[in-house]
Amino acid sequence: MTERKPPGVDFASWVDKQIRDAEARGEFDRLPGAGKPLPSDVDSTYDEQWWIKRKLAREGVSVLPPTLALRKEAEDALEAAANAPSERAARRIVEEINVRIRDVMFKPPPGPPLGLKPYDVEEVVRRWRERRAER
Repeated sequence: MTERKPPGVDFASWVDKQIRDAEARGEFDRLPGAGKPLPSDVDSTYDEQWWIKRKLAREGVSVLPPTLALRKEAEDALEAAANAPSERAARRIVEEINVRIRDVMFKPPPGPPLGLKPYDVEEVVRRWRERRAER
């Protein structure tokens, strides 16, 4: 634990001294990523909260209300079903998302209304077959 800041000492210079002392003791020598630049998103503009967003993404925390997150999952599920390697896999993907949609349909949603109904598995599989036949 660090010592308390002495009265009358400027906070910035006291912090700088703490950092210099820690460097002298070698406490920063074997940190992960030492000597490497911080990863950056080259294509994006500067965002003051970049580190918060990266931490949330790394932790798998969703910032969307659950119903909006489920809408995104449903879109992804339809795309995954369309690109599934087999009819059985496409059917399984759609049935799994339908279970989640039904759960939200029959419970009061936390957040905006879902606005989705379960997909017709047979219709999705029929479109899957048509796409396979076109290739």
